Amino acid sequence: MCPSRGSDGKLVFKIVYWGASLSGKTTAVKWMFEKEGMAKGKMQSIVDPTGRTLFFDRMTAGVGGVSLQVYTVAGQKRHKFQRKTILNGVDAVIFVWDAQEDQTEENLWSLDELIGHLSGALGKKIPFLVQLNKVDLPNLISKTKVEEYLKEKGLGTIVNPHGIEMSTQIYDTIAIQGKNIKRSFQQVARDAVLKYYLSLKKP
Repeated sequence: MCPSRGSDGKLVFKIVYWGASLSGKTTAVKWMFEKEGMAKGKMQSIVDPTGRTLFFDRMTAGVGGVSLQVYTVAGQKRHKFQRKTILNGVDAVIFVWDAQEDQTEENLWSLDELIGHLSGALGKKIPFLVQLNKVDLPNLISKTKVEEYLKEKGLGTIVNPHGIEMSTQIYDTIAIQGKNIKRSFQQVARDAVLKYYLSLKKP
């Protein structure tokens, strides 16, 4: 994908948090906004009366000389058209996987939908990583099992910005505590920016 430019001339990269309902997408982005000091301006949220994301959450973050537009999608299955719209122009994806074992089916459904929208671009043209979230809770799926599911979906290995195949990165996260939230965000943002600059060097 190709980033846009803001009114200040800075490159603008779009990063989307994807995952099933209540997996922790909004909590992760709120942590970035409230605790990490990277956000610029206000965070926008459109939620229903229960507090669930109705359309998206959005914040802007600054890293070096680039601007990052960060979105979450509404996880409920009925919001599929909104989710597809949010993916327009995406430069990188963070998949938030709810680590509770009983949420496996929902996670896989959400992952299949994402793959369907981005076809073969995910993990190749579009940097991708997984936040295995809520690892502080009981009855968890193992990271090994998540890796197996990713392999079955063709995402066991991805092509990094240098064109080298590597295992999909999976970060253990606890969004309410901020564990690995900033670290994984910085990783996928770095991958998106690097992939763009390396593409400029290709003949």
